[in-house]
Amino acid sequence: MARYTGPKTRIARKFGEAIFGADKVLSKKNYPPGQHGNNRRRKTSEYGVMLAEKQKAKYTYGVLEKQFRNMFEKAAGMNGITGEILLQSLECRLDNVVFRLGIAPTRAAARQLVGHKHITVDGKVVNIPSFSVKPGQLVGVREKSKSLEVIANSLAGFNHSKYPWLEWDENSKIGKLLHVPERADIPENIKEHLIVELYSK
Repeated sequence: MARYTGPKTRIARKFGEAIFGADKVLSKKNYPPGQHGNNRRRKTSEYGVMLAEKQKAKYTYGVLEKQFRNMFEKAAGMNGITGEILLQSLECRLDNVVFRLGIAPTRAAARQLVGHKHITVDGKVVNIPSFSVKPGQLVGVREKSKSLEVIANSLAGFNHSKYPWLEWDENSKIGKLLHVPERADIPENIKEHLIVELYSK
């Protein structure tokens, strides 16, 4: 399964945001990486700004270029605002839903849990991180995996009310996608209209 495995702090510093989760280095080095990162004053071109926004979205959700483009083309062919549909599609990926439910501390950890067959959808094990969860479907932890330390630690004190499009049952360790999230509810700092403009060029 192809995925980005390079240094995450370097990428977070590039965008100036903790896109992979809490990153202590950002508070000390809030400038781009590299020898001249602290002194760089070059103005980014319009194309560069749009490209950076696409890269940020890809890294945030852990999707590589070909898969991301396919998702964009699918979103472009649907009725509605393309950028919003793209973000909603990314939010409904199984690895992201597992992350939003608090079952895993990061999207990378969620992807690993899915790949190692610890996650079920409607009671059946699904090990495809890109699986698209539909409204009404139940996403839970496999019975054998409920005692895993990484899952227990992640769920401890997790505030499920942050994501109103999801419902969580602590006793059964099962969550439900109530509906596709509205753009206003998605907390990611992504300017999706710039991604649409980039692909429209």
